[in-house]
Amino acid sequence: MIGPPVKVALVALTDWLNSMQQTSALVLGLLLGGMMAFDMGGPVNKAAYTFAVGLLASKVYGPMAAVMAAGMTPPLALGLAATLFKNRFNQEERDAGKAALVLGISFVTEGAIPFAAKDPLRVIPCLVAGSAVTGAISMAGGVQLLVPHGGVFVFLIPHAVQHLALYLVALLAGTLVSTAALYLVKRPVPDTSPATRTPLSTTASRPGA
Repeated sequence: MIGPPVKVALVALTDWLNSMQQTSALVLGLLLGGMMAFDMGGPVNKAAYTFAVGLLASKVYGPMAAVMAAGMTPPLALGLAATLFKNRFNQEERDAGKAALVLGISFVTEGAIPFAAKDPLRVIPCLVAGSAVTGAISMAGGVQLLVPHGGVFVFLIPHAVQHLALYLVALLAGTLVSTAALYLVKRPVPDTSPATRTPLSTTASRPGA
């Protein structure tokens, strides 16, 4: 019951993206980037990724670069925000932020899911904004990526990335946009660490006092 309608929707979405490829690289980059961060491994994310991978066979490499950079942006932004703005995240989230940084550079967008699941109305729009910026800069700058996965480790492969400097600019810009947005919309959380708790008085009352 679920499979056929989802397949129809994904085919329609892919056809739409193919039509966008002929109009504006900037707009296509915005769309692909936003899709990568919208559900972080879900159907929309996978539609963008599958679209980009499919184009590799036709030697069209720009969308793949945009998709991979935009997919790295969400966990990188959350890891950076949890490190810089500690009062916006509890201790568990700050610990998860360290793992998110590693997952981010590895192109594992799902590293952002725990944060998005806990506060979706604030987190997801911030991530979509940053990934859209990353995708737009990558596509508009003509960055090309010849491999479908690997995160920053593809930089070690000779000629795998065309216009590497601009690719890094796109990744950094989107990450900073999401990080700044997270700082603005996330509210400070109470500090419940043991060091900040008021100690109980240990002075015993004396008889006759």
